Amino acid sequence: MAGSNQDIDWKALGHRYFPLKVYYQHLFGTRVQKISLDGGFTCPNVDGTVATGGCTFCDNKAFSPSRRVRRDAIQSQIERGITGLRRRYDSEKFIAYFQPATNTYGPLDKLRILWDTALEDERVVGLIIGTRPDCVPDDVLDLVDEYAENTYVSLELGVQTIHNASLDWMNRGHHHDAAVDAIQRCQGRNFELSLHIMLGLPGETHAMMMDTARQVAEWNVEGVKIHNLYAVERTKLADQVRSGEVKLMEMDEYLEVLADFLELLPPWMVIERISGDAPPTNLVAPDWCLGKGTIIQTLKDIMQQRDSYQGDAFSVVKS
Repeated sequence: MAGSNQDIDWKALGHRYFPLKVYYQHLFGTRVQKISLDGGFTCPNVDGTVATGGCTFCDNKAFSPSRRVRRDAIQSQIERGITGLRRRYDSEKFIAYFQPATNTYGPLDKLRILWDTALEDERVVGLIIGTRPDCVPDDVLDLVDEYAENTYVSLELGVQTIHNASLDWMNRGHHHDAAVDAIQRCQGRNFELSLHIMLGLPGETHAMMMDTARQVAEWNVEGVKIHNLYAVERTKLADQVRSGEVKLMEMDEYLEVLADFLELLPPWMVIERISGDAPPTNLVAPDWCLGKGTIIQTLKDIMQQRDSYQGDAFSVVKS
């Protein structure tokens, strides 16, 4: 499906990159919001299958709204999510986003029950399934593909980086080859594929981050969600930041790197997010990531000053 968005003229709408809201408007004909749902999963680097302790940066209570409330039936989570989103947005259509932990790390019958339940609500027009590259065996991909025959489905893989040293630092429990394998086995299927990427990982140079950008461009997936590295309470990273062992990017530095990253991606790849944050009560650093409006405007200003757009350097990738 990658490359099918080339007829969407997001530049004419005043954007410097292809934002998710423009894609959803094109796809669904109206504004669509994501409902974060907790399916009650864990992760293989939490339960000891590949590691223990989870990722260095990860505290699920801070990373996902649905982890900060009592876990209950999916129907109740959907109803509560729609009620809350309607207060903030003028939206009547929603996507069920199975977000916290690893949402394919369980038996097929559990996955089917969760996804069927979410889609029972007529206001839910699709699924997003967040998972890890090492947790998508072929039978899971076949099941995801089955659902994608009848509804919108995006499989979201937490790739983070292509560099094994960084994956080791974050206690990921897998290396780059797991991402290569998973993405290859997703090719030619009905669902969309989206990748999580993190910028500002300790030890990664600008050149290394651009290598990740070039690999994402070569994979030519439908979407990418780009995050700055940030620290939240109850994580190893929080301790490292407080001790000075890890230094996080300042906003201007991050946005310059992000602009470089976007220029290397194909212009039809949907940019689902350009930064990450957490609730102020859980966020350790950096404070600037709470200012989403400022981040968006500053990135636009940087790219306007460069007179650049997403995809401007993409031909360099393909040469």
